Amino acid sequence: MTMATTYKPLTAERIEDMTLGAFGNLRPSDTLNHLIRYLSTWSGSDKLFMLIQYGAKVLIPILEARARLQHRAGVRTQPTSSIAPKLAKLASTIGSARSLWGLWGMLPIIQWLIALERAPPPTRRLLTIERTQGWSMLAFFPLQQLSFLRTNDLVPAALHLPTPSGGRPRRVAIHDGAVSLWSTRLWMAYVVLQLAHLREDRALLVKRQRALEKLSVREKLQPPERAELARRWDAWYNELAVNLSYLPMTIHWSLEKGLFGNDIWVSLFGFAAAIASFRSGWKATALPPPPPPAELSEDAPETQILRPYIRVSRHPHLWRMTMSVGTTRLFSFPLLSMAYVYYRVLIREINLMLNFPSNL
Repeated sequence: MTMATTYKPLTAERIEDMTLGAFGNLRPSDTLNHLIRYLSTWSGSDKLFMLIQYGAKVLIPILEARARLQHRAGVRTQPTSSIAPKLAKLASTIGSARSLWGLWGMLPIIQWLIALERAPPPTRRLLTIERTQGWSMLAFFPLQQLSFLRTNDLVPAALHLPTPSGGRPRRVAIHDGAVSLWSTRLWMAYVVLQLAHLREDRALLVKRQRALEKLSVREKLQPPERAELARRWDAWYNELAVNLSYLPMTIHWSLEKGLFGNDIWVSLFGFAAAIASFRSGWKATALPPPPPPAELSEDAPETQILRPYIRVSRHPHLWRMTMSVGTTRLFSFPLLSMAYVYYRVLIREINLMLNFPSNL
C-alpha cells in the first residue's frame, strides 16, 4: 500500500515566499558583513577601486599581446584587442574618480596630526618621522588636487591674486608639470619616511619578541600574547610590501623623464601595492576572534555548561566521603557501596552518551 503524497496548496502567499522571499533560502554571511563594513569606509572603497584600476592596467598589455599572437596564428583577423580599450577607459575613469574623492583627503591628515600630539609614539625619532610625514601630506594634497583640476581644465592656467597695497591684482601662472612633479615628490618623501618608520617599528618588535621569549622561559606564554605578536609582524610585512611597491612608482613620477621606459612596470607595482593595501584594510576591519573558553578546574560545580558541550564532573562530596572511608571499610557498608556503584555506572553512561572519556 503506497502512501499518498500530500502537496501544499499553491496559494498567493506561497508564491510570494518562493519568489519575493527567495533570499530566505540564503544564510547570513560573515564575509558579506565584513565586505560591507570595509567598503563603507572611504579608505576601503578607494583600495577596492585601486585594485580594479591597476588590475585593468595589467590586463591591457596581456590582452594586446594575446591579440597579436592570435593574429599571427591566423585565429584573429585584427591584431588588436577589442576589450583592451574598454579596460583603458575604465582605468582612466577610476583614476579620475579616485583623484576627485581625494578632495577631502586632507581631513584625516589633520585629524592624525592632532591625535599625534596628544598620544605620541614611544620614541622621539618616530615622533619626528610622523610629524614630517604629516606636513608632507598637508602640502601634497593641495598640489595633487590642483594638478587634477588643471588636467581637466577646471581652473584657469593663471590666477589673479590681490596685492597688499590694493592695486592691480598680480597674475600667477600655474605650471602644470611643476605642480604634478612636486606633488609626487612630496608623496615620495612620505614613502621614504614610512620605510624609516618601519625600520624603527622592526626594532621595537624585535625587543618585544625577545622580552616575550625570556618571559616564556620562566613562565608559560599565553596564546593571546603570541597571537598579538604574530599579528603585529604580519602587519609590518604587509606595510613593507605596500611601501616597497609605492617607492619605484613615486620615483618614476618624480622624474621629468621617468624611471621606466614601459608603463607596465608602473602598473605591476601599482597592482602589488593595491593587493597589499586591500589586504591590510581587510584585516584591520575584521572582528576580533572570540575569547577562548575558560579551563575547568577540579573544584568546579557538579555540572558545567560550555555551549554547545556539557561536561559532567565527579561529585565533590561523594568523592571526599569515599576517600575518607577507604576501600576496605567501603565494602563493610553495603548501602554506601551500592550507592557508589550506581553513581559510577551513571557517570560512565552519561559520559559515553556525550562522548567524553570514561575516567572523567
